[in-house]
Amino acid sequence: MNFRYLNWLNDPNIDIKIKNELRIIKDDETEIKDRFYKDLEFGTGGLRGIMGAGTNRMNKYTVGRATLGYGRFLKNTYSEEECKTRGVVIGYDTRNNSKYFVEVASSVLSQLNIKVTILKEPRPTPQLSYSVKKLNALGGIVITASHNPKEYNGYKVYDEYGCQLVPHQAKEVSEYIDKIENYSEISFDGNKQLINIVDTTEDFVNAVLEQSILKSNDAKQDLKVIYTPLHGTGREPVLEVLNKDGFKNIILVPEQANEDGNFPTVVSPNPEDKKALILKGATFFAVELAKKENADLVLGTDPDSDRVGIAVKNNDEYVLMTGNQVGALLIDFILSNMTEKDLSRKAIVKTIVTSELGAEIAKTKGISIFSTLTGFKFIGEKITQFEQAKQNANKEQDYDFLFGYEESYGYLIGTHARDKDAVVSSLLICEMAAFYKSKGSSLIEQMEKIYEKYGYYKDNLDSFTLKGYDGVNKIREMMDKLRKNESIFENTLEKIDYSSPVKAEEGFGYLPTSNVLKYVLKDGSWIAVRPS
Repeated sequence: MNFRYLNWLNDPNIDIKIKNELRIIKDDETEIKDRFYKDLEFGTGGLRGIMGAGTNRMNKYTVGRATLGYGRFLKNTYSEEECKTRGVVIGYDTRNNSKYFVEVASSVLSQLNIKVTILKEPRPTPQLSYSVKKLNALGGIVITASHNPKEYNGYKVYDEYGCQLVPHQAKEVSEYIDKIENYSEISFDGNKQLINIVDTTEDFVNAVLEQSILKSNDAKQDLKVIYTPLHGTGREPVLEVLNKDGFKNIILVPEQANEDGNFPTVVSPNPEDKKALILKGATFFAVELAKKENADLVLGTDPDSDRVGIAVKNNDEYVLMTGNQVGALLIDFILSNMTEKDLSRKAIVKTIVTSELGAEIAKTKGISIFSTLTGFKFIGEKITQFEQAKQNANKEQDYDFLFGYEESYGYLIGTHARDKDAVVSSLLICEMAAFYKSKGSSLIEQMEKIYEKYGYYKDNLDSFTLKGYDGVNKIREMMDKLRKNESIFENTLEKIDYSSPVKAEEGFGYLPTSNVLKYVLKDGSWIAVRPS
């Protein structure tokens, strides 16, 4: 019998409810192994896993342990006074148990004499990022598993700038967590005097509205949009932003408008997946509603509203656009509405697995392009580097962040947040669609013009899910095999292995190492392999 499994069953610190869940699987060795073969790892994405009992699951004890480690890190990094007065901001999404995990984290932190400020309702992840800076906190936590299936939840940690922890920061926090060997160290009692609840929605909405580009209300009122928040946090802030910006014809998909952690109308609430716009087992879906209403645009945001996918009317059909296409369109739209003077020392940041089309558009305007590892935390880190360079008169790194994006439907315009933001992205996408409609054109037609000018780009993503202990080993074997095989693609010009240091742009040293392989082919195309 699994030693860790028995320890949990016999540990007096473990709740009876958790123990009863474990007793149900006592004869399932595969399930026991998957729940206990490792600790749920705290990495640059924080924690993320299936909810349930076990060391490799999201539950009261794994969340409590991570929070205790994070709290001890804060106590050792900042003064007692700063911990008590600035503290940590916590946000959460609409997933099952998200609010419960907030209660767990706030109890553990407040027991350590660390102030906790909780966002009043389920709110977008970028609002948490914004709130950390707005409230001058030491850091932030958001309880979310983003676009993962309903069985999952997660726990992401942010620094005092509102940016997700990058590798060296996550490693430091992880060292504190690893030192916690007994759950008896964790106190869930809490100190209610150090816990308060705030609502930063109005301030966040106003910060988003500052990024508006299109001033014509007539163009905005003429655009008809179908919007689905996919049962998540986007409904209130997205609708409020669009309404205040002048869009009056926004229609919600009624079956997906309610907050529901079971996500009953989709297999997975991921706007990257076209099936997310389809109601499971029914003939009615967002695109059908768009056809019925003769809408110009379909928007879909994921549960924590940091990603947005779109479908655009093209004659009598609706075309789903990729993240790379939308990113390129946004860059073209933003730059077309700026003067040459405004473009000085501006920077666009993308990831290493994002198409080069947007970068090519920006280069024609003299914009500097920076590439980071996958993960918006690295784009957020660049924003912080630019701002600190300006403060320190470091001319080599002194840039003004303009736009950041990745192919997985994540975009950020402005510096109100340090994370991808589907709220501000929805605003700019709608303004862009309204602008081209007012000119008798569309996003599809504008995309064609961009292709004609800069060349045609095609991108495709294949994802394979390998679960559990066996899946982890299989992924490791596959990556090892690829690294040893130099001739997997005959036309390879360059093979880049990011597990070794790779030089970043001039003045920025090297990228952090990562388990990614990228093959650049002789015709300029490329293929990347990345476990996640």
